[in-house]
Amino acid sequence: MKIKLCLMFIIVLAVATSSSAKGGGIKMEEIPITSIEGIRMGQTENVKAGTGCTVFISESGMRAGIDVRGGGPASRETELLNPLMSAQEIHAVVLSGGSAFGLGASNGVMKYLEEHDIGFDVGITKVPLVVQSCLFDLTVGDMKTRPDSAMGYEAARLAFESPNYRDGNYGAGCGCTVGKIAGMNTCMKTGIGSYAIQTSGGLKVGAVVALNALGDVFNYRTGEQIAGLLTTDKGELRSTRDYMIQNYAVRENKFVSNTTLGVVITNAKFNKSQLCKISGMSLNGYARSINPVNTSADGDTVYVLSVGDVDADMDLVGTLAADVLSEAIIRAVESSEGAYGFPSAKDILRK
Repeated sequence: MKIKLCLMFIIVLAVATSSSAKGGGIKMEEIPITSIEGIRMGQTENVKAGTGCTVFISESGMRAGIDVRGGGPASRETELLNPLMSAQEIHAVVLSGGSAFGLGASNGVMKYLEEHDIGFDVGITKVPLVVQSCLFDLTVGDMKTRPDSAMGYEAARLAFESPNYRDGNYGAGCGCTVGKIAGMNTCMKTGIGSYAIQTSGGLKVGAVVALNALGDVFNYRTGEQIAGLLTTDKGELRSTRDYMIQNYAVRENKFVSNTTLGVVITNAKFNKSQLCKISGMSLNGYARSINPVNTSADGDTVYVLSVGDVDADMDLVGTLAADVLSEAIIRAVESSEGAYGFPSAKDILRK
């Protein structure tokens, strides 16, 4: 009898596995990143200067976590997301260019939110809790023009009055480039990209990535290099890893115009501690799509934002977060246009 039961269990398991492999399990569909409820997104850029910012706002507050793997981050108020800190929700995340000079963009976001009575109530006013991370794009356009309070204010205004998120050379993606180990003469133009999915049960997970890496970029599904270090004639791709091996002498100041910034958004309900774990898992998406990644010359960071009340398994969401980050990285490559003398993937494919 025991043997028969075991055989029946094996047969049932095999059928279930086969059904899932053929699509009989949970189904997922791609959705626009802007269709995730509970968050507003706005972008501004100075095209001539080659810089900009992208703002994510939740007027009622959102739970958030973070993981920073790069060795050179430029950030503001990210310690609020430490599970030991008392704040349980924040009101905005800002991604911007300008390196540390761009941190002033948060002042404009705070100003707009305070004017609209959004923030943590301290009695005499409401203090908006705004966190920010910056990427280095000072070598792209005009180094003296950086995201500032006015740019942050405008991005926040647009998020409320005329949401304008777009993939490509917009917002924080305006000055993004990749493949910079040999200098700007052989790098490629990238931008900002997004990707989101919804399961048949209503769980939503999406990501936005401002792709500004030192290393090369790969299609994680095929292993094909799709962006990165160019040959000296800018006609073909070559390997950053191989270049580093051939030029292995210690460099005190590696080319520092880097940092890939990501924001994962989900309608699943998690606390800060869980969101920090999901953020760590989501960075697997960076690891399989960018190489080298998380170097001392990058400030690679991922925020994870919880803007809903759907019950979902933390490990599942972390796994999906890595997937959508990798897909958003592909979008950041494919949607960008050549600019400032830097070719995009579209330009390379045309040759």
